[in-house]
This record gives sequence, structure tokens and C-alpha cells, in this order.
Amino acid sequence: MFETLKLSDFPKKQHGILRGSSSTRPAIWVVEENGVRAVVKDYSANRFFFRNTVGRFLVWRESKAFRRLKDLKGVPSLYRVIDGLALVLEEIPGSSLENLEKEMRLPESFFSALKDLVDSFHKRGVAHCDLKRAPNTLLGDDGQPYIIDWGASISKGEFRIPFLNLIYRRFLLDDYMAIIKLKLRHIPEAVTSAERDRYDYRGGGERLIRAIRDRLRDFLQRIT
Repeated sequence: MFETLKLSDFPKKQHGILRGSSSTRPAIWVVEENGVRAVVKDYSANRFFFRNTVGRFLVWRESKAFRRLKDLKGVPSLYRVIDGLALVLEEIPGSSLENLEKEMRLPESFFSALKDLVDSFHKRGVAHCDLKRAPNTLLGDDGQPYIIDWGASISKGEFRIPFLNLIYRRFLLDDYMAIIKLKLRHIPEAVTSAERDRYDYRGGGERLIRAIRDRLRDFLQRIT
């Protein structure tokens, strides 16, 4: 799908720009071909040095994550990579969870399904790392959760060294903490005392791991 799409096609085939490019962040397009819509993360408009170094590296990393998660319900499909500079992704019809609690309360079944989804990609050795940003979780038109924007994700294989493995496990935990954070917004009465205690815990070792994790996550967020 989208086999003939080229970087130069984006302006004429676009059906909206979700985010314009900056010196270090890709443009996000919605494009359509043969009646099928897709979301494109495009580094081709970034500055020459950035797009041909960091941009290509980030496209490679994120495409690797999508290939690990291929055919996993709740994760958009990767249609293709164009010239090493753009990812063409399945568009998920639905609503972002950003401020959605002001319009509706999500049922507990949604969060059970979200936990199952997180369990599934963790079993494939991938941590999302940025689920606490509500826009990265969608309520699909089918009522199911979908997780997008895998640019900050990391894989278990990248953190095999013992100390780094602690950081990886912290990111796994963060994915679960993000579910609790969303539950606190939508159905706080369904959050158990154990979940709340874990969410609020701040031990000495925990603070150190959090500090290292936060620096790494902030860096990944800035460049994706």
C-alpha cells in the first residue's frame, strides 16, 4: 500500500497537516491514495544535516519498533518507509484522550483492554516510554484503545547491560503508571489503593532511576 507515494507527493495528496516541521521535529501529514488515508511522519523538510543524520536514525529506530509490533491489534500498521526519511502509517479513526475526560468518562473495560495491549507489546520486548502524554492513546471509533507515536520507544535488546536493564524495567513500569494516570482522570473510584500507592511511591532508589529516565525521555521527546 502507498507503494508509489514519493516525498514530493505530500503537498498534493495531503488532506491536512497535523503538525508543521521545525528544525528538529518532523512534519505530520495526513495523505490519501486510492481512497485510503495514512499518517506520515516526515523528516524530509528538516535542516539538511539533521534530516540526514538524526532524522534517518529516528526513522530507522521507529520503523524497527513497528516491525516488532506488526499485526498487534491496537498499534497502527507501518505501510512503508520512504527514502529513509518518512514513515507512512495507518490512520486510526478515533479521538485522542487529551482532555477527553471533559467530554466523557471512559469505562473500566477500556482500561482493562489498554492494560492487555501494554502487556502484549511488553512481551514483544518494546516499551513505549511516552504513554503519560494523553495524545498518544486514542479511543478508537470501535471503542478500543490504540497507541500511537512510537518515536520514543525502546527495545529490551538496547538495554541488555545490567544497569541499563534497570532503566528499561522502569520504562515498562511507566507504561503501566500511565494507565493509572488516565484512570485517575476518568474513573478515580476504580483505582485501587495498591495502584495509588505505587503511583505515588518516591523511594531513594526510585528517585535516582526516575531522574535518569526523565533525562533520557526528555531527549527522545525533543527529537521526535
